[in-house]
Parts: sequence; structure tokens; C-alpha cells
Amino acid sequence: MPKFQGEDQEMRKAPKGQFVVYVGEQLTRFTLPLSYLKNPIFQQLLKKSAEEYGYSDSRGIVLPCDESTFQNFINSNITIYTS
Repeated sequence: MPKFQGEDQEMRKAPKGQFVVYVGEQLTRFTLPLSYLKNPIFQQLLKKSAEEYGYSDSRGIVLPCDESTFQNFINSNITIYTS
């Protein structure tokens, strides 16, 4: 199971109309528009995340895929913001 790197990682709120997910071994933070929640492929990632990590993970939404795969997914769909 991936873990946050360093003690200075903090849970930050997403801007209105967006949500945050964490991806990959380094738990890279992505801020995505809410419209992603309607995407069937993204819904499958959320389902796998719930199966693997459960719903009460204190780190937020952690997606079970590597960062390059997730980058390819978002590059083929919608412009997103990383932070």
C-alpha cells in the first residue's frame, strides 16, 4: 500500500467544482474537475480503489494505478490540474 512521502504532506481542499485523487507510489496529487466522475473508465478506477483501500482511507482517494497510466488517461480525456 502506498504511503505519503515526508511528514510535511497535508490534506488540502480542492477548489470548488473539483476533487483530489492520489496516484502512484509517490502519491502524486491530482486535482480533477467533477465531470470526471461521469467517465466510465474513471468510475472503474474508483471501484478498484474502494476494493483495494476501502472507503475510510484517511489519505483521501488513492487510485490503484501507476502515474504514467493515469497521465495517459487524463491526457486523452480532459485538461486537468496537478499540484
